[in-house]
Amino acid sequence: MCGIVGYIGKRKAYPILIKGLKRLEYRGYDSAGVALISDNQQLNVYKTKGKVSELENFVTQKDISGTIGIAHTRWATHGEPCSANAHPHYSSSEKLALIHNGIIENYAVLKEKLQAKGYIFKSSTDTEVLVQLIEYMKVTNQVSLLAAVQLALGEVIGAYAIAVLDKEHPDEIIAARKSSPLVVGIGEDEFFLASDATPIVEYTDKVVYLEDG
Repeated sequence: MCGIVGYIGKRKAYPILIKGLKRLEYRGYDSAGVALISDNQQLNVYKTKGKVSELENFVTQKDISGTIGIAHTRWATHGEPCSANAHPHYSSSEKLALIHNGIIENYAVLKEKLQAKGYIFKSSTDTEVLVQLIEYMKVTNQVSLLAAVQLALGEVIGAYAIAVLDKEHPDEIIAARKSSPLVVGIGEDEFFLASDATPIVEYTDKVVYLEDG
């Protein structure tokens, strides 16, 4: 069982994300990572094999600024436990970053189609296939991130809870789920996202359990 945390608001995102990951450690995991859109509008992804504490050590001296971000603890399914297979995953352009719980059953077929269109993969995960597919839909159809996610998920067979960041739109996180839990916390001018309420309840008691979509 992997863990998802997301934040968008006025506070610094990184401390909230790390605390949230620690509260999800009970689920078990073998790697951890975080993606942040920094104060200077860079999409930074930091991830490492091992514990959340190792992720904290890894980001020392790195840019962890920003008020929007997503974070993840991974339990390996497709692909061995290593930094390359850890979440979040960049798209090819590095304009998108995605975290994902669940299993994309038809990822191999989708990966072959994307490779035929010139996409190169850096991991052996089904999750990287999904973020590349979203970018392909976004660029090919010239649509918003939301529309691209909807189009991509229409091609997917399997279970998922996802959260996506777009460097060009630092004011939104797109999230969706099917047969994998995802919870939204609603604060004052801020929103929280998690795979269960544990990382959220400290900040708000307004919690919405998303339905399949």
